[in-house]
Amino acid sequence: MLQINDKGQLQDPRVRPAISPAIERGRLERVQGIVVHQTGGPTAEATLRAYRRGGNGAHFLIEKDGTLYQTASVHKRTQHVGKLRARCLAENRCAPGEAEALREMTPTERNRHEMRKPVPERYPSNGDSVGIELVGQALPLDEPDPDRRTYERVTEAQNATLKWLVQGLLLHFGVPRSEVFRHPVVSQKNVTEAETAQW
Repeated sequence: MLQINDKGQLQDPRVRPAISPAIERGRLERVQGIVVHQTGGPTAEATLRAYRRGGNGAHFLIEKDGTLYQTASVHKRTQHVGKLRARCLAENRCAPGEAEALREMTPTERNRHEMRKPVPERYPSNGDSVGIELVGQALPLDEPDPDRRTYERVTEAQNATLKWLVQGLLLHFGVPRSEVFRHPVVSQKNVTEAETAQW
């Protein structure tokens, strides 16, 4: 079982503290899911520098060699998930008439609609999930359309660390394994992001 202190920091020699208060956005009241990402950058240091400046970020960062950094308290919200996709569409379980209405909505309207639902009727969001970033670029870098790039394969070392971390977080927060997702599943992203991640 993970040991987490009152500041929301994991207490384990495998975890390197690298908390960036600039990416923390208020209290995370309840963890109901985990979202797995890839950074788009070449190294952990590049991502850590970006986090120190603020903006979007996740709670954890895993370098290609498996090194694990905690970048935000698990008691704090971070901006790591964009506008939610409609889970009922993906799982073919929308209420009568809802599927058609959802298809006509803009991404912002769809997100607003989804956020009125509880998890697991919707995907986990910034307000109720932990984000884990895996270092990995989308290539080729000179491709101007980000959706035509392909993310690097997740390394064996990254997947080993990811499995350990996800298992510990699920146990600690009492979250079912069914509530762990790759970023493109829950929001509009390059479909290859975290495609080779295994937990």
